[in-house]
Amino acid sequence: MDHFTTASLTAERLNESHLADLVALHLDPEVSRYLGGARSAETTKTYLAVNMAHWDQHGFGLWVLRTRDGQFAGRTGIRHILVDGIDEIEIAYTFKRSLWGQGLASETAAALTHIGLSQLALPSLIGLVFVGNAASRRVLEKSNYLLERSTLHHGEDVVIYRARR
Repeated sequence: MDHFTTASLTAERLNESHLADLVALHLDPEVSRYLGGARSAETTKTYLAVNMAHWDQHGFGLWVLRTRDGQFAGRTGIRHILVDGIDEIEIAYTFKRSLWGQGLASETAAALTHIGLSQLALPSLIGLVFVGNAASRRVLEKSNYLLERSTLHHGEDVVIYRARR
């Protein structure tokens, strides 16, 4: 599944041509506040390579999001993540700041949940959220994810939400 669409967005499988857009996204300190901080261009290049390899290994991963008029909107995906020593599969979404507050995260989370649980037939998906990220917590709750627990992830207080098939 290299592409998918929602009412407002198109998603295309992550590839090398997306590097410049991802660098700009990751350098924005407000966007990156709940991603562990702003990332350098070199760190984003490594991030891109790791996530392209995830596609090759698992057959799913991250997509770049574009508005209907083709403008870069952000990134999203379904990917493996190690949490407390357990291999989990998370949904993720990050948008350019200019697009916040338009319901795009909720739209994307619903699409990812359908893809993961129905099309990929995964048993469950998690949302891993910094405790203070109230907006992302609301997105998951609206998408029928249930709060499961709190934990530390890379030294940060996070909560885990889960949706099951």
